[in-house]
Amino acid sequence: MSNIPEGLHYTAEHEWISEPDAAGVVRVGITDFAQDALGDVVYVQLPDAGSTVSGADVVGEVESTKSVSDVYAPVSGEVVSRNEALDNDPSLINTDPYGEGWLLEIRVESAAVMEELLSSSEYSQQVG
Repeated sequence: MSNIPEGLHYTAEHEWISEPDAAGVVRVGITDFAQDALGDVVYVQLPDAGSTVSGADVVGEVESTKSVSDVYAPVSGEVVSRNEALDNDPSLINTDPYGEGWLLEIRVESAAVMEELLSSSEYSQQVG
């Protein structure tokens, strides 16, 4: 069974999103289920800080030994930072998808969009 932490939000595209902080910034990554399906991640391409992203748009890609998968923006907003540690060690996505393997931090345009995302139990039913 995949690791699906409580307290995060999830998308049908197998991404997780943290609760917004006081500045409206969320952290985004791919789920344990997704990294397991991908296999060993060897390269990650992400937008630079300062980029504007729109929810559901493709904003990057994760390349593994098996395939290349698109990364979708789960919310609209401004990219505050990208996880530059992945440039040197993309395998962090495999070893710690909810921690050191995060992808982007985005300042959300509207916190209301968080209500449209899946809860951990809803996501668990989707991948179960």
